[in-house]
Amino acid sequence: MADSLKTRVGRVITGSVHALVDHLENQAPVPVMEQSLREADAVIGEVRHELGLASANRHLAQQQHANLNGQHGKLGEQIEQALAAGREDLARAAVARQLDIEAQIPVLETTLAELARQESELTGYVAALLAKQREMTEALEAFRKSRASAVPSAAAQPGGANPAQRMEAVAGAFDRVYARQTGLSGTDRSNTLDQAAKLKELDDLVRDNKIAERMAQLRAIKP
Repeated sequence: MADSLKTRVGRVITGSVHALVDHLENQAPVPVMEQSLREADAVIGEVRHELGLASANRHLAQQQHANLNGQHGKLGEQIEQALAAGREDLARAAVARQLDIEAQIPVLETTLAELARQESELTGYVAALLAKQREMTEALEAFRKSRASAVPSAAAQPGGANPAQRMEAVAGAFDRVYARQTGLSGTDRSNTLDQAAKLKELDDLVRDNKIAERMAQLRAIKP
């Protein structure tokens, strides 16, 4: 396989949809990811084409190998018949041809081994590319769903999203970037805004009680 195609295969297999999103969080990442999927399709097509050529060439080489072996065996029989008939000249010609065949067979066997290696390598590339393509497709679908749920349309939310939905979208974008950059989970978004408000009120109540207790202690020790 040509080095340029190997480079493209490597880029598709090792590439990351999330890496694209990392750079294009606010620059229409979906078209870029869709283009990556189209490139993956093109690379898969090219690798499959090369795989077909390697398989066809190996088949032809096998046929040639079998033909040469067949000729060698037939010449052996003819040599015996020529010697039996006292035609040493014919036997010598047949032996010369056998020697030529014996020189070709090792070269042909090396070619067969190389074609088999290429076929195996290309088959592995196709499998890896198809797996990566599935991964990219799933990631793109998940990305679309996340955007659809995080940023409701104007038609679904007249007058714009409410504060809870806007905060969810902001926190979601933050968490995605944070997780990609650190490998850790982002902020805890299991609590609703209503719960968060109540927890803040509880914190204020506890703080007020502590202040009241400290004031009572100060009054108690005042002479």
